[in-house]
Amino acid sequence: MASLVIPNLVMDGIQLRRQGPVGDTPRRLAPLLVFTMLGTVVGTKLLVALSGRAVTLILGAFVLAFVLFELVRFSPRVDRRWERMLAAPVGLVAGIMGGITNAPGTPLAVYFIALGMDKREFVRSVAFSFLIVKAVQLATLAWYGLLSGGIVLASVGLTAAALVGFGLGVRLQDKLDQRTFNRAVLIFLAVLGVWLVMRAI
Repeated sequence: MASLVIPNLVMDGIQLRRQGPVGDTPRRLAPLLVFTMLGTVVGTKLLVALSGRAVTLILGAFVLAFVLFELVRFSPRVDRRWERMLAAPVGLVAGIMGGITNAPGTPLAVYFIALGMDKREFVRSVAFSFLIVKAVQLATLAWYGLLSGGIVLASVGLTAAALVGFGLGVRLQDKLDQRTFNRAVLIFLAVLGVWLVMRAI
């Protein structure tokens, strides 16, 4: 988990830059991100205590649950008047999941979709949220002594490899319409979730 934080930070920074001016995104997401950061600290502490197998199983199950909700057309909608009220519970859940699994994206994705964000706003919000959360996670990992010199070197190598795949991914993203974009994300998550659960079992 620790070796993936630096590649995530680099890619999220590039993704956010590609979306142009952030506009009111930081102000809108501020309450959510405060609680996500708190949850990240708690989740990283749990990461220290849990086994690698348990972490993998939790992540796989969480991803598959999201895919299942999508397949049964579970598509909640949240009125923007409720947004600030939901910021605390959604942020805490996302932060704890991110701290444990390095993947806070599933609860955040469900929440942003529920708010009715279009593709561009969705990508901008995810990238900005991840950039903030991953920076906190990097500091927390260092605090708990989970960032050794070897992990940092491996992380640099993973960053180079990830940038190649990232370049291909953003080209594909730009060519997809909203419906195809949603379907592609769902298929990717389904494959990832099955692989993680099988690996843990």
